[in-house]
Amino acid sequence: MKGTTMHGTGATPSSERSRVLLVTHHYPPEHGAPQRRWDTLTPRLIDAGVGVAVLTPPPHYPSGRLQDAAADHRPGSVSLGRHGERVVRTRFRPHAADLLSRTVDQAVAAASAVVLGLRHFRQRDERPDVVVGTVPGIPSMFAAWLLARLLRARLVIEMRDAWPDLIEPSGVLDARRSAGSRALAAARALVHRAVTRLQSRADAVVTTTETFAQVLLERGVRRVAVVRNGTSFQPLTADDAEGLRDLDPPPARPLRVVYAGTVGRAQDLQSVVRAAAQVARRGLRLDVRIVGAGARVPFLEGLVAELDAPVTFVGAVPHDEIRRYYAWADTVVVSLRDWKPLEWTVPSKLYEVMASGAYATACVAGEAAALVRRSGAGSVVAPGDVDALTELWAGWATSGDVPVADPRAAEWVAQNADDDTLAARYLDLLHELTGPATRPRDETPR
Repeated sequence: MKGTTMHGTGATPSSERSRVLLVTHHYPPEHGAPQRRWDTLTPRLIDAGVGVAVLTPPPHYPSGRLQDAAADHRPGSVSLGRHGERVVRTRFRPHAADLLSRTVDQAVAAASAVVLGLRHFRQRDERPDVVVGTVPGIPSMFAAWLLARLLRARLVIEMRDAWPDLIEPSGVLDARRSAGSRALAAARALVHRAVTRLQSRADAVVTTTETFAQVLLERGVRRVAVVRNGTSFQPLTADDAEGLRDLDPPPARPLRVVYAGTVGRAQDLQSVVRAAAQVARRGLRLDVRIVGAGARVPFLEGLVAELDAPVTFVGAVPHDEIRRYYAWADTVVVSLRDWKPLEWTVPSKLYEVMASGAYATACVAGEAAALVRRSGAGSVVAPGDVDALTELWAGWATSGDVPVADPRAAEWVAQNADDDTLAARYLDLLHELTGPATRPRDETPR
């Protein structure tokens, strides 16, 4: 059956009778892009008459340790979320920063989600019409698939990143790191096939970009809905910059650069550190600040010390403080590695930078790079091209002529990444899946 890409503009009456069960490893009160996505979608679905329930572990991101020991955050607890959604907390496993530890945690939570999902949602008056499994992590999508089959519900797989294609470049099941290389290589191939097979059997797959949607359609996925990441970030104002900016531009002061977000392998921040060191070796003044937390911080701290790069690590800060860093900066970095699947993604951070009006240094390729160029949001540098990044920043540090973002960038975000518009597209998807033209309720998904 030929696949279709779905675009929508509003809710329909049938969505008002729907019940959605979300299986996710990341949910408020945690902070992050996945958490924010459903924190904005949930109240809009509820306002449209959709019942929302969530299976998720206690808040433990990014530290891997329980963040809040409140009774309604403990494993097995059932409570109402701040929007009125029913939240069931699964078991979890405290983890360190390494990939294996985090994967085990995700698997424990997914297995617990199946057990608790059957316990709480198998009765007819509680049974969901649609089960949504959102990635990351990957085990959540398999838990959602099993629950959808057992509860006779439709299945939606939400791919926030380009899995399974990211398995190999990201180092998941990296055969080169173990003596059991053949076993790991076989496991990697097995996971790749399993994810692809599940995508093809889902009633719908949600992606956040047009490019990855097209990739999935070409692989035979039956129905693909594009629901981008959104942002509530508002344009920067004079109040945000109060007391932060010097009147004199570079070179009278250092060129100010900020990165704010996850500090992981996919963000390629070692290229930012190396470029900063090269600019400094030319005798130019540069002040780079990395705001955020992640597994790569220790490595990057060592690289900064080795190269004597003008880079400061700020750590994680409350989201409302990000505005102050954007207002302080001459340019804000959005960076991804030169992995082919990342060309099919647009980092949610890019929408935030565009909405703020800050000028982006966009070390990205593919759809994200095309968006930056088309909207005038910033300057594009090929991922991993340290020399090109050095030349870009050195030119600004020498001349003091730092560009300003085109207003079209913020306008594009308002039109295409608005939370209300994105929720309306999800409601249209629910209508497609639960309307009278779909299969009977008690038919088990194929």
